[in-house]
Amino acid sequence: QPFMLRCVYVFFSGLDQTDIPEGLSRARSIMAEPDYMDCDSDEIVKPKKLLNPVKSSRNHQDLHRELLMNQKRGLAPQNKPELQKVMENRKREQVLKAQKEEQEAHKKRSDLEIELMKRRETLEQLELEQHKNEEEQENTPEFVKMKSNLRRTKQEVDGQERTT
Repeated sequence: QPFMLRCVYVFFSGLDQTDIPEGLSRARSIMAEPDYMDCDSDEIVKPKKLLNPVKSSRNHQDLHRELLMNQKRGLAPQNKPELQKVMENRKREQVLKAQKEEQEAHKKRSDLEIELMKRRETLEQLELEQHKNEEEQENTPEFVKMKSNLRRTKQEVDGQERTT
């Protein structure tokens, strides 16, 4: 420990009184001065800042750069607390459960309702078939339409001649 105290003292002895943080200057005034103050600063090994291997890695730098860019754009990830996520999941499950219950209540229908549903479905199918036929007629080329009209008129004329 004396070695560490010596390093701290040497570090702060080179600074002005204004550079020393308030808490340390007060502690320094209370504490007694150590007797090894006269030592040379060349003997003391000055601590070096250790490199963090995570921060020096290329992946970490790329990720950090991307996060900064996203934050500037306003695309910062929405980090929700775990409790909030759980509560949202529960609420979603409750809504789904309520919807299932409503569907099951609708499934319990009388015979009359079932028969009406069948009739409605058959009517919808007929309407769909009519729409398909109309679309097919609209999409057919003009010469095919004219040919069918000519056949129809010829059949009508032939039918009238036979009756007379």
